[in-house]
Formats: sequence, C-alpha cells, structure tokens
Amino acid sequence: SAFMKAVIMAGGFGTRIQPLTNSIPKPMLPIFNKPMMEHIILKLKNAGIAEFVVLLYFKPDIIKDYFKDGKEFGINITYVLPDDDYGTAGALKCAEEYLKDDNFIIVSGDLVTDFDLNKIIDFHKKRDSQLTITLTSVEDPLQFGVVIANSDDRIEKFLEKPSWGEVFSDTINTGIYVLEPHIMEYIPAGKNFDFAKDLFPKLMKSGIELMGCSIKGYWRDVGNPQSYRDVYSDILNEKIIFDYEGNKQKTKKGIIYSKDNLNIEEIDIKGVVVAGKNLKIGKNTELKNVVIGNNVTIADGVKLSNGVVWDNSKIGEASELGDFVVCNDTTIGKNAKAKNGVIVSEKCKIGSNVSFEKDVTVWPKIEIERNSIVSNNIVWGSKYKSSIFENGMVIGRTNVELSCEMLTKLAESFGSALPSGSIVYVSRDYYKSSRMLKRAFLGGLLSAGVNVYDLKLMPCNIMTHNLEKNSEIIAGVHIKQSIKNHLDSEILFFTQEGVLIDNNAAKNLEKIFFKESFRRVDYQNIGEITEKNGLVEVYKKSAIQNLKGDVVSNRKFKIAVDLLHGSMSEVFPAILNELNVNTLTINAHMNDDKLLGAQNSIPKAKEDISKIVKAMQLDVGFMIYPGYQELDLVCEDGVLLQRHIALLVVLHLIDKTADKDKKPKIILPAWSCDYVDDLFKNITIERGKLDSLKGNQLDEYLLKASGIGCFSFTGFAHGYDSAFASLKILEMLAQSGEKLSNIVSKIEEFYYFKTKIDCLNENKGKIMRKFLEDSKEKEASHIDGVKIWLDKKDWILMIPDQYHDNLNIYIQAKDKKAGDLILQEYTQKIEAWLK
Repeated sequence: SAFMKAVIMAGGFGTRIQPLTNSIPKPMLPIFNKPMMEHIILKLKNAGIAEFVVLLYFKPDIIKDYFKDGKEFGINITYVLPDDDYGTAGALKCAEEYLKDDNFIIVSGDLVTDFDLNKIIDFHKKRDSQLTITLTSVEDPLQFGVVIANSDDRIEKFLEKPSWGEVFSDTINTGIYVLEPHIMEYIPAGKNFDFAKDLFPKLMKSGIELMGCSIKGYWRDVGNPQSYRDVYSDILNEKIIFDYEGNKQKTKKGIIYSKDNLNIEEIDIKGVVVAGKNLKIGKNTELKNVVIGNNVTIADGVKLSNGVVWDNSKIGEASELGDFVVCNDTTIGKNAKAKNGVIVSEKCKIGSNVSFEKDVTVWPKIEIERNSIVSNNIVWGSKYKSSIFENGMVIGRTNVELSCEMLTKLAESFGSALPSGSIVYVSRDYYKSSRMLKRAFLGGLLSAGVNVYDLKLMPCNIMTHNLEKNSEIIAGVHIKQSIKNHLDSEILFFTQEGVLIDNNAAKNLEKIFFKESFRRVDYQNIGEITEKNGLVEVYKKSAIQNLKGDVVSNRKFKIAVDLLHGSMSEVFPAILNELNVNTLTINAHMNDDKLLGAQNSIPKAKEDISKIVKAMQLDVGFMIYPGYQELDLVCEDGVLLQRHIALLVVLHLIDKTADKDKKPKIILPAWSCDYVDDLFKNITIERGKLDSLKGNQLDEYLLKASGIGCFSFTGFAHGYDSAFASLKILEMLAQSGEKLSNIVSKIEEFYYFKTKIDCLNENKGKIMRKFLEDSKEKEASHIDGVKIWLDKKDWILMIPDQYHDNLNIYIQAKDKKAGDLILQEYTQKIEAWLK
C-alpha cells in the first residue's frame, strides 16, 4: 500500500449537529482535544498512507489553517474545493486529476472508529475488487444505509435510510470505500451525484461487482449533539480501543492523562480524566470521566462528570455538571447546576446559580441571567430571564421568546393557579400576532379547566373596567404588540380588581411554570369559550355617569387627542362627542404598520400635537398610549408637559375642585417629586408602594398615580385608564375655569430626574446596606429603597431594580446644578462601594 492514497471527505455542513458546528466545520469537532479528522488522518498514516487528498466545502479555511500541507503530521495533503455542492461522489470527481495512478481509500472526516484499515485494504487486493464498501453491524440501522451482501461478500441490495418495516439486516454502509481509479469514469462531472443513491446502483447495472468487507469494531458517525456526547462516554467506558495522550498518573479511584504537570493531590479523580495544557483547577474539585481542553479554568468545589470542556472556558466555583458539553470561550458562573445534561455552545455567559432542569441546548453567544431556571432550549438571540414576569406582565420577542408554545405554557400556569371552573376575560389588540398568541393562550386555559369569555379585539382599559364591575370574572389577560419596541409582544395579567398582578402572584405563577406542575383536567372538565359583547356600552355609560357631564358640555372644549393607533379609536371619540367636546383625533385608525413604527414616531407625534394645539388655539391636547395607559398632556400654548409636572398639574386641579371638608387622599409612589407639596391645601398626599395595594385599600383614595403618566380615579376603576383620566382632567378644567399654562406658571421651578446605574444583582444587597449606613446621620426614609435628604427639599432615592442589573436613582433638587452635584457625589460613592 505504499502508493495508495487516501481521500478524506471533509465538506459536510454539520446541520444536524448544530450548534456545536456554529463556527467550525464538523470534521474539526474536538475528540479528546484533537479534531475528529486528525484522528482519522493519523489512523490512515499508521496504515502506511502518506498521500492525502482532502475534499472541502463548508468553512474550508478552518481545516486548511489547521492541517496546512500536512508536513507537521508527516504526510502530504492536497486540498480540493468544489465550486458547488455536488454530493459525495460528485465532490470526488473534482479531485480526479490527483487520483489517476492507483487505487485509493475514501474515509469520511466525521467518523470515530477503531477499525483496522489494513484489513480493508488487504481485502480489496485479495478479492481483486474494483470497489469495496466497508460494512459493519449496528444496533439501530435506521439512520444509515442498510446493505445486503451474499455469503460471497458480493453486494446485492442497498436501502438508503429505511424504515423498521424494511430492515432485514443490521449491516450498514460505514462510508469507508476502496476504489480502483477507473471507477471515476462512471461519475458525471459537475452534477450532484451520490455514492449510495446514484453511483452504486449505476455500477451494479453496468455489471461491476461491488464487494462488501464486513469488519468488527467501533464505528460511529457523529451526526447530532447526542452522538457527539456518546463518543466520549464510549471512549471513557472503553468501548473503543483508544490511545490517550499525556502523562499517565494513577489515583485511588481513577487515571488522569495530562499535558501539564498537574498537582492532583487536591482533585478527586474517578474513572478516566484527560486534560489539555495550561489548566487551572481549584481545590476540592471532583472529576469523573471528563475531558478538559486547553486554557481552561475550573474553580474550587466544582463537580464534573461525563462530559467535555472545550478550550478557553471557565467554570465557576461549586458548579455541578453531568453529561455535558461546554464549548469554547464560554463562562459559567458559580453554583451552576446541570445534573441531567446540558450543551452550552461557544461564547455564552451563564450567570451564577443558574440551574438547567433537564437536558437542554444553549445556542451561541447567549447570556443567561443569574438565578434563572432553564427548562427549554434557548435558541438565537434571546436573553433568558430569571423571572418571566416584569411588573405583572410578560414581555418578549414576538414569535421567538413569546411563541405559541410559550403562551400555552403560560396559560397552563395561570389556569392552574385559578380555581377549576372559574371564568377569565381574555382580550387583545388588532395585531395578527396578538390574535395568534391569544389563540394559543386560550388552549392552555381550557386545559386547566378554566372558562374563557373571549373579548377578541378590546382596549385593555375597557376589559379591566368590566372585570372589576363583574364579580363572576376572576381575572383578565390582555395580549398586545409593544409600542415601546415593536418586535415585542406583551401579555398583561390582571386580578379581579382590575389591577396588574403583584409580585407574589407572579412568583407563584413562575413556580408552576418552571416546575410544569400544571393542572390538566379530564375531558369532561375542560373549559369552554364564550364570546362576550356589550362591554364597550357598559364602559361608555359608566364613564359618563362618573363625570359631571353638563359641566363639561357647557364649557364647549376644543381639544386634540392622539390615539397612537390604539384600539380606543372606536370608543373614545364617541364619548367625547356625547360630552359635546369638539375633538380633533390624530392617528385614530388602527393600522398594523403604523403601530410598528410607533416607537420611532412618538417624538414626531409629540411635536405634531404641540404644533396643532398651539396653531388651532385648542384648550388642551392628550396623547393616549395604548395598552400602558400612559397619558401625556399638552398645554394650550403648545408645551408638552414633562410627566412629573403633568402630575403636579392634575394634583393642582384636584386641589382646586375638591370638597374642602373631605380633604381627599391621593396615593403616589415613594419616588414621586414632593418639592411643591405645600402648594396643595385641600388634599392629603401619601407616598408608598402602589403595587401591593388591594381594591378596598385603593377605595380610600380619590387618585392613584404612577408618577410616570398613569392615573387611576378609583371611583371609576382601580386600574390605570388614560382615556378616563383625560375626561376627568377636562371636567376639573371646566370646574376651575383655569388654563393649563397658568397652573404650570404657579409651580415654582425645581429639578427632578431619574437615572440608572449598573449594578449586578449579587451586589444590590451590599449597596442597600451602604445606603442605609450612609443615611444614618441624615434624614431618611425607607418606604421603598432608601431616600436620603441632603437639604430641606433636596434628596436622592435609590431603589435596586427588581428585574435588571441596575439601581434606579431619583434625584430632586432646587436646580440642575445642585442635582448634578448630588448625582456626582453618589455615583462616586457607589463606585467606591462596589469596589
């Protein structure tokens, strides 16, 4: 076999083995710290072959850069790169000029085998064969081409990827062939042509006998991520004859082969461990049947079993991984758990305390926030959150993170938390995506034995208003496209009282969601869907009853309303009309494409409404944000008010029109500005945590306001409602006879703003503590976060963000200069504390 050449088929895409082949072609997948293909090349070299032809196609440069001309490996390599995908035999045809003079052996670059290749070559010569196919028997032949050979080793029949009903043999084609050069004449040039499908039948028809060389031993086609893992466990459990490289050291319970002089005193080694170069391994680590690449850091107390870590990765302390693959350049935080298997692709960042519930695959370059519980595969471009809910809603990429599957699971969780047989309202906006997601959601509710009143297209505030007024309905869900980021959908969950669910309820739902402890009722108790009409009429009537309608009518207002393409456009103008308000509505028609651009068009919309109000000498302008129930106010002089000023204007109007003896109460968040509180004589302002307030507590207050544009006049509804708030503002303007700009001029100027400072979750407790220590000598309050007064009215408030890695900082001061100084002082303090 001195003249014999070898052809390596190294052109595969590795589609089925994604995401391991994200940036490397399949033949380059590492097996024991060497590419799969290198093992094959060395095997062929040991069989006496020095001349190699490598057929490339997918990501060819990676293979060329590694093997170069072969000199380092003591061989000579010629590369052939077909200009198109010509199939297996078609690719071989492209290398014809290098294969004219002698027979050659073909081996796929993505096999792992311990076959004795000399046996195959000798068989070919002895039997004077023109084409020899290497056969072997496997347990599950379905994924491979089954071959029938007679007792004389002649091949009679091929079955490409048969079904069980057709399998009458467990003998398969291993993709290792020996050919005489004249066989190349049977392969057409420049055409897609396959060995098993096209060439072999053609040869048999032409009367050329194909020989089957049956051989025993280990053979595996590494086709998918599971088979990649199986190769490792097979080698470590000695199902294959394999030479390990490195210094061999025996320990009490195992053997380690390492390229470094590792100090193995403090490592508990079981089974076989193979380690590359330049490793850092911490104390009290347990390694059992593990392969570790080069430049890998493993912290103290890590337990790894049955898996492989590729180069340049880090595993944080006390993590436990079993049946795992961790690809290159990936960092795993401390205390990560994956006892039932995990594949983490390259360049991922896994936070601390992440647990992988079942065997999942994480695609490349994904960040997983700490404390996440991961129970599904994470595909491209999604950040997996430790909490699904954020302020009573679930927000995610439409049809990516929020897929139909996810919605059904969310609904099963929600339904399981409600009593069987209860009734829920479900409404949506007019997007195709919202309709699709709503339908997936309904199925999950029915499966948990919950009945649904399907309201279809219905503004959120109308659904919640009816929810609150109707005691037989236990909860409400609204599904909408986001106006802040048009790629996202938002699912809003409401309690019976018409307010978004609080943190405790959200945590309870997450528990059900991650544990998948769903209540699935038997077929007789599955929920029913009923369509409900008439809710809009109820809302209209109720809105008008809750207003001093004649006061508004007599004032004959002229106003502008921008509905930002929300679904209130069917309802709100009609109510205004009934109240004799002359209304110019902007962006009133529902339009898919328009809302998509909404977030980009909001700045322009603000400019437009300001110009319109001023030019047409209108009394006031309202911008109504669909879904969030946020509201922006425009004064008659065209000034669009900052939201904290708009709140003060509303407070002033209530103060002006309130019953002096009753002194109504207003509830605001802890961080709302209080610079001008002493302006208000006839109202009592309280500050606290709003999301924990139940309906009966809310009834004590005339107004609940978010401080960022949301208003709830509780006599009408507990939930925020920007349309009704606008009507109430008109009523109070009519009663007080004031102009908005006059009210604004009465408010003395001061500085108020909010910002965020980055802070990892694990540091939030420490910063809280430091803020508390810092507040000891000063006047402070701790209703929500820590608020420190630095002067009579100048303060800073720090609230750690519940969902993101940052601190929310609110500052109030007499002017910008004073505010900037406070921010500077505390930014420096926080930086120092974080160090």
